[in-house]
Amino acid sequence: MSINHLSEVEFGVELPTFQPDTSLANVKKFAIAAGWNSPRFTDHEAARKEGLPGALIPGIMSQGFLSAMIHNWAPGAEIRLVDTIFRAPCVVDERYHINGVVTDIDEESGEVEIDLTVTNDAQETRVFGTAKVMIAN
Repeated sequence: MSINHLSEVEFGVELPTFQPDTSLANVKKFAIAAGWNSPRFTDHEAARKEGLPGALIPGIMSQGFLSAMIHNWAPGAEIRLVDTIFRAPCVVDERYHINGVVTDIDEESGEVEIDLTVTNDAQETRVFGTAKVMIAN
């Protein structure tokens, strides 16, 4: 269900899980557009030579995935803040699950707080954080 008004938001509700495109081709497009055409983001072997587990998904791209999940749930929401903590790298070509749960609703201001997580198939939390979004009354 798509959220259009604050009255439709429920405390504790889990947002629909979002599975982003973490393919090398997609991450490479993002890295080039961001001006970060570095092998650590675009080449698994080169990244491994740097001591990494493979090519990495840039942190700002992970934040974009979190924002996409929010906008899939509430297309008209205005994202005011996405605050994240990166616990472990997100590796290109691995599957990730972007999740959120509503943890606060301020009915006066229209602000909704959402706890966020990025987990892999092993259910390891790679990224977590909080978003503050405005939803029309």
